[in-house]
Amino acid sequence: MFEYNPEKHYPHETESRVVVRFQDCDPLQHLNNAKYFDYFFNAREDQVPKLYGVEMIDMIRKYKAAWVVYNHNISYVKPAMVGEWVRIMSRIIWHNHNTVVVEYYMVDDAKTHLKTLLWTTMRYVTLAEGKSTDHEGAVTEFLKATSGDLDISQLAIKDRVKQLSTELKKS
Repeated sequence: MFEYNPEKHYPHETESRVVVRFQDCDPLQHLNNAKYFDYFFNAREDQVPKLYGVEMIDMIRKYKAAWVVYNHNISYVKPAMVGEWVRIMSRIIWHNHNTVVVEYYMVDDAKTHLKTLLWTTMRYVTLAEGKSTDHEGAVTEFLKATSGDLDISQLAIKDRVKQLSTELKKS
């Protein structure tokens, strides 16, 4: 279970390095559009326990609530190709009392070109009734400790694509 430690630095971004698998590609050797979701979600699921010392299933069991996806906003910029090594980053970019937005993005191995950007919006709901509920306890502490400071209130995904692409070119 997550226990907030004010002395500890909690990185706001996770990172994984993965290879694009043949079985996940289309006949043009591009990563299939639907497979991006698997790559993003698997990368975050692998990294969250390592970085934050928390298994999401433990929070789900304790608070009898979980996040359910109600919106995806994805922008495919450059294809990921079969056999290519890529980097996948993710972070919570916004949250309130019952909703989170997680940003996922994929770049080439050298971190110079953006390939795909995904924003996933999730609502926190009770397991029993599937009704919206507020974040509480360790869930609230986890969100406060690990969320970034990106202001998305006036930011469209196409603008974020431009921002990330510019940042990658500069580095």
